[in-house]
Amino acid sequence: MAATKRRKGAGPACDLHGTVACEACHGRGHGEWGALDDASLLVLNRTRQVRDYSPGDLIFAQGSSCAGLFCLDAGDIALRKSDDHGASGIVRMARAGQTIGYRALFSGGPYLASAEALTPSTVCFIPSATVRELIERNATLAYRFLKRFADDLRDSEEQRLHAQSLSTRARLADYLLRLKDRDGSVADDGAILLELPLSRTDLAALLGTRRESIARAIRALQDGGVAQFEGRAVRIPDLDALFDELEGPPVT
Repeated sequence: MAATKRRKGAGPACDLHGTVACEACHGRGHGEWGALDDASLLVLNRTRQVRDYSPGDLIFAQGSSCAGLFCLDAGDIALRKSDDHGASGIVRMARAGQTIGYRALFSGGPYLASAEALTPSTVCFIPSATVRELIERNATLAYRFLKRFADDLRDSEEQRLHAQSLSTRARLADYLLRLKDRDGSVADDGAILLELPLSRTDLAALLGTRRESIARAIRALQDGGVAQFEGRAVRIPDLDALFDELEGPPVT
């Protein structure tokens, strides 16, 4: 088998020279690529390129031509979109096992947002020709991408509804709960410990509000003893109190 190409800026490579092959990838079973059989995995393993990225590195740029998909093996990626006036904000986050760039690939247009590494990240680039070949081989892969489109649309609608019906404080509590499910740990005293992957400016953009509103929501949670913030470190002493925030007064 040909060695997988590797570029500086990502995590451990994925070939037979001491790195992880596609069939052993820990994130594959959680994403679309879990539908592939052994023969298709050989095609994927032979043609993909593994790239390492440092925080702040650009994986692809909004408006650039789509050459393929990117499967995140490790790290946190932010999808950032800019308007005609140059203002930008994070519209979505991606984590290990997820694929990005698929909207541009299947629509035949350019990338609709920029992808930026927030933490040291390992990303596998899959050329568009390989994606087309694998979909022709395996209808289940195509179905999983259709499901991904549907899930993303549902999440987008829920996010829009939250922006209309929930206060900034409740939206922040909801975000912390989702972050807890993904990356939370438990301290010796039972408190939940989190690490925010975003700056407060980017967090405000993700939640559809202003930085000043996020700052006020953080102060409110701290004053109420619901959560303690120190930089990006968050400590939640009582999880029930955080859940109670979701039942607060709606946006008026």
